[in-house]
Amino acid sequence: MTDTVVVASPDRGEAKPPRRLGTARNREALAGYLFILPVFLGTAIFNFYPIFRSLYLSLTETGVFAGETFVGLQQYVRLFQDEQMLRSVFNTLIYATIGLAGIPLAVIFAGLLTKKGLRFVGGYRVLYFLPVVTMPVAVGLVWGLLFNTDYGIINQFLTALGLSPVPWLTDPSTMMIAIALVGIWASLGQNIVLMLAGLQSVPGEQLEAATLDGAGPVRRFLRISVPMASPTIFLVSILTVISSLQVFDLVFVMIGSTNPNIEAAQTIVYYFYKMGVEEHDRGYGAAIVSVLLVLTLLVTLIQFRLQRKWVHYE
Repeated sequence: MTDTVVVASPDRGEAKPPRRLGTARNREALAGYLFILPVFLGTAIFNFYPIFRSLYLSLTETGVFAGETFVGLQQYVRLFQDEQMLRSVFNTLIYATIGLAGIPLAVIFAGLLTKKGLRFVGGYRVLYFLPVVTMPVAVGLVWGLLFNTDYGIINQFLTALGLSPVPWLTDPSTMMIAIALVGIWASLGQNIVLMLAGLQSVPGEQLEAATLDGAGPVRRFLRISVPMASPTIFLVSILTVISSLQVFDLVFVMIGSTNPNIEAAQTIVYYFYKMGVEEHDRGYGAAIVSVLLVLTLLVTLIQFRLQRKWVHYE
């Protein structure tokens, strides 16, 4: 049996492989675009379109039934001359400021739940997280009964201590405090879960080294665990502020539109509901929402600026 040698013809040259690499990359890119297309369409329809639509409506004057008349910045001029709007912005900022007090509580509770040897840790986590999965309307109704001036448990406890009952939900000086305390309680579970993830990511070697140097548990927690979990604390602060600026359900359920002192607890979103839904002034309501959007972006930008001084990334 003899071997056969094939010699390429000099006039034809060497055989070149077909150029299919570009076609394969194009197909792969097309498949990727098709996979992200539903997410892009959903974001465009349910996020971007309402934003631009609201911005356009804020420049118009709308009737009760239909019709839109372009009026330029007239709605914004009216907005900044509206005392109720300015009071709503002030109340919202007060609520958000008080809500930040829940972050240290979440850090402390998360630190206790990460303590070695603690029993029923899973049960404690479930109990803390229950308010998060509870309907906000149910939360508002229950806490409204607890804060009731005449038969609420909180005032009965104060009376048993020899103190005078406090009109939590009728006195303008205490209404926002009561709502903010409920907001802290309702969001505490989510913040604890996030802080648990941040504290559990702290390297054990550094904690062991601090223990060998004689640092106690409190000092290790404050000097090592908390600084290394500062990115998680920053995330929790961002989520807390954004959710606080959008508070509506607690005000609507606990205070209600029939309360004569509703303006003392009226937030931006509640005022939007009042003007845009109850009064059917969609143009003015859109201007209120636009102010809320700008305020949220501004506060978030300030938080990102300040985080450079206290957030430590590895």
